[in-house]
Amino acid sequence: MQYTSHYVSFLGDILLAADDIGLVGLWFVNQKYYARHLDKKNVEKETLILKETKRWLDLYFSGQEPDFSLPLHPAGTDFQQEVWAILGEIPYGKTMTYGDIANRIAHKRGLATMSAQAVGGAVGHNPISIIIPCHRVVGTNGSLTGYAGGIDKKIVLLQLEKVDMTDLLIPKKDLGKIKNSQA
Repeated sequence: MQYTSHYVSFLGDILLAADDIGLVGLWFVNQKYYARHLDKKNVEKETLILKETKRWLDLYFSGQEPDFSLPLHPAGTDFQQEVWAILGEIPYGKTMTYGDIANRIAHKRGLATMSAQAVGGAVGHNPISIIIPCHRVVGTNGSLTGYAGGIDKKIVLLQLEKVDMTDLLIPKKDLGKIKNSQA
């Protein structure tokens, strides 16, 4: 059985979902792949896992690095799970490139190379946004691409973590959207 609850953040409403093992989803309302693996027969209920997730988010959105971890139970392929595990190792306030993740997986598997695009697909399908920090992944050239919640939210999350944004680039196709959302 999956349980859901809602969280209101300054970046927008968030849907949380958990089962008896751990958190299965954290999605900004209307984001890409919203509630993709959420059971149709979920129950709205404040479980301990969902209460702890809200406490974690309260700390995070207040600009603090949460000092505890949550039990996570995301549904995905073995490859996606491998990518998401690496995302969970990216330190608060730091970034990593898609290429870096691809190289780590290639090395672990004894391969010469691994597709950064395949990594990008797995990153984009991360069902537990923020807590599995896909917002910390950037393009090799520092481009802020690939956040299912929107580039504007990715920028705010990185700023909240006090990431040095000096060398990071906003793609031109997203720059207009960001300027319009700030108007």
